[in-house]
Amino acid sequence: MKIFSVAQLYEADKTTVEKQQITSEELMERAGTQIFQWLHQRLKGAPVPIRIFCGIGDNGGDGLVVGRLLLEHGYNVIVYVVNCSDKRSQNFLLNYGKIKNVTKKWPVLMKGEDDFPEITDEDIIVDAIFGIGLNRCPGGWVKKLIQYLNESKAFKLAIDIPSGLYSNLPIEDKDAVLKANHTLTFQAPKLSFFLPETAGFISNFDVLDIGLDLDFLRNTEPLAQLISKPEAQRFYQSREKFGHKGTYGHALIVAGSYGKIGAAVLSTTAAFRIGAGMVTAFVPKCGYTILQTTIPEAMVITDKEEEFISDISIDFEPSAIGIGMGLGKNKATVAALKKLFKDSTIPFVIDADALNNISENKELLKLLPKNSVLTPHPGELKRLVGEWKNDYDKLEKVKKFSEKHEVVVVIKGAYSITVYGDKMYINTTGNPGMATAGSGDALSGIITGLLSQGYDPLLSAVFGVYMHGLAGDIAAEQMGYEAIMAGDIIDNLAEAYLDLFEKPEPETEGNGKK
Repeated sequence: MKIFSVAQLYEADKTTVEKQQITSEELMERAGTQIFQWLHQRLKGAPVPIRIFCGIGDNGGDGLVVGRLLLEHGYNVIVYVVNCSDKRSQNFLLNYGKIKNVTKKWPVLMKGEDDFPEITDEDIIVDAIFGIGLNRCPGGWVKKLIQYLNESKAFKLAIDIPSGLYSNLPIEDKDAVLKANHTLTFQAPKLSFFLPETAGFISNFDVLDIGLDLDFLRNTEPLAQLISKPEAQRFYQSREKFGHKGTYGHALIVAGSYGKIGAAVLSTTAAFRIGAGMVTAFVPKCGYTILQTTIPEAMVITDKEEEFISDISIDFEPSAIGIGMGLGKNKATVAALKKLFKDSTIPFVIDADALNNISENKELLKLLPKNSVLTPHPGELKRLVGEWKNDYDKLEKVKKFSEKHEVVVVIKGAYSITVYGDKMYINTTGNPGMATAGSGDALSGIITGLLSQGYDPLLSAVFGVYMHGLAGDIAAEQMGYEAIMAGDIIDNLAEAYLDLFEKPEPETEGNGKK
């Protein structure tokens, strides 16, 4: 599923009106009808009080359509108009007149704090004050209205986007944004639904298809791409009947130092579980017995040093290299990294201490192998690209870094975002239980294992992040969030592969995921 900018969505509306030979009012009626049907299917005529707060732009017009349709079906509805300006959209005015024809009276006009209605916990609030066209932060009594609604325990349903939240711009004032329990968004989710600073205002969302022009949606390069099961199914590369272990590559995992050999164990195991034909672990001498006993399938090469890696010497050419997990920051390790980067043309996954060493030794940055996949956690990312002012600034910094160094960067989070140049891929799998030590080591091993099988670097990252999250979701179903360990994610990669094709796509309702 694609994620579009505000400008692109307005162009989609315009194209739809022209090509389908309808009016913008008819398109609004279509959108409002979808909201009504969503509510009607769930309420089934229940007499619960519904309070619809409409702005005076097109989002308010959507709210008026919903209010009229609910009233026509006998629901207990009060419609309020938030009269915050003397400018009204044409479609708002048209629907303002239509709702009066149904109720035989005008909606309640709100002009200030004295007009705030009493709201009970049993009410349903429908937010249609501001939509994606918002161009300035709400202030004055309108901000106080949003705060008043937020203080209520009533269920809050936002139309298209919570009022006060921008679709693809940073928040200016968190106190001026409605905190929706659920959002019904039109045609495509918005970028703000997936970023740490803004996603909390969404909670859950559903995407409603309002029939925008398919050619426009299909052919327009999006702001970002949402990765869910249908996309992941297309990424998967099936096995050959006469394939052998050499067909699926030989991954090299360079990881571990004294006290951190577990990182090498996890990433090596993950590379096998995702399908690498062979995996060799390169570790300090202290890791030899541990690797040979915990992962008998792996081959092990040790450094001459007992507790850290000082010289990465191997007698074969791997298909892919994953490096950095638990590596440490010894000066000899930095020198070994420098030599490896200089001499290699093999695809890399670079994580953890390899990234920290790059951040602290800028000459390594110049040697960064092209098309490497970098998997930093937030602290490592800051050390790479610098401090950011907000999530959007972070994305721009990562895009520039990716473009400059010709690398893929995975921004880890509740919705991990893979960045390659100006392209962004937002993942929909994963859960809070995966916030556990070693989860990142597992991800690095997964991506390395995919690279070794011949997936290209970008696809390895995007598909690897999806499968990592899916395995974590399956683990959470079995044991809950708190009990998940990184090994549980790896153990459920088998189930994740089966789930990819054997189970139907989950409904979006309730979790906002496709």
